[in-house]
Amino acid sequence: MTTLSGLVDLQVNGAAGIDLTAEPHRLWEVASALPAYGVVAFVPTVITSDPAARELALATLAGGPPAGWTGAEPLGLHFEGPMIAPSRKGAHPEHWLRPPSLELVDGWSREAGVVMATIAPELPGALEVIERLVAEGVVVSVGHTAADTAAVRAAVEAGARCVTHLGNAMPPMQTREPGPVGVALTGDLVAGVIADGHHLHPDFLRAVWRALGPSRFLSVSDTTAALGLPDGPTRLGDQEVVVADGTVRLHDGTLAGSAASLLGCLRILVAQTGCSVSDALATATTTPLALLGLPPREERIELTDDLELC
Repeated sequence: MTTLSGLVDLQVNGAAGIDLTAEPHRLWEVASALPAYGVVAFVPTVITSDPAARELALATLAGGPPAGWTGAEPLGLHFEGPMIAPSRKGAHPEHWLRPPSLELVDGWSREAGVVMATIAPELPGALEVIERLVAEGVVVSVGHTAADTAAVRAAVEAGARCVTHLGNAMPPMQTREPGPVGVALTGDLVAGVIADGHHLHPDFLRAVWRALGPSRFLSVSDTTAALGLPDGPTRLGDQEVVVADGTVRLHDGTLAGSAASLLGCLRILVAQTGCSVSDALATATTTPLALLGLPPREERIELTDDLELC
């Protein structure tokens, strides 16, 4: 048995059959399920949806846990959308997409419970929104975007500090137009990476690891209600999805988050890149906490032989 630092997951859409966009009032149940997977703190993620889902998530977080509750600590909410590019929406429902506006983000602040927001910076009005959110203590992440290099650089100048699930829902890097991936690899952004064995090719994962290293490589699970469920139907927001062979997909085959634990992603990171266990652990402990400006956590987890990283 090995004792390690507890893991911090900055992108959790749900767990144990509970979807946080469809059922934000069940946030504390999701939090209770996560310690079984080594997670001691997390950022509940609400995808593009009816604004009522965001409002209920904020109210549930502000209301605090029920009496006697134990589980992983929610560090604040991640609003992934609705200000994203229609052409790179992935599994986000198009009818809830909205253009960036100061009115839409009125009340989004670290103090109110919003710790992260994913935005496509090429959309009209996005830079002004990014500046407002950064001023309110929100970590802005570039994602679900068709942005070119200039638009991503402008977002960085406005205060964006992260990329949401690097390599997914964004243009591929090209020699004369590196785009979001290229800007991330140059060192200006922390990159969220889903190393679940399905979202990224092993060679891409190895290249990204070598470029970023543990201080800018942010391991996230992007896990959903599928975590802990057998293959079969479940939900992501107001959409039906199917869990099969370790993936979560819409009926048209589009990837819709993951069924992976963060611990499982770290195992794959070690196996596919050859990085050390300590470096892999940093991507899910010190790196996420540094991004959010939070101190190290004291919790420790015990890994039995069947949960070891290598």
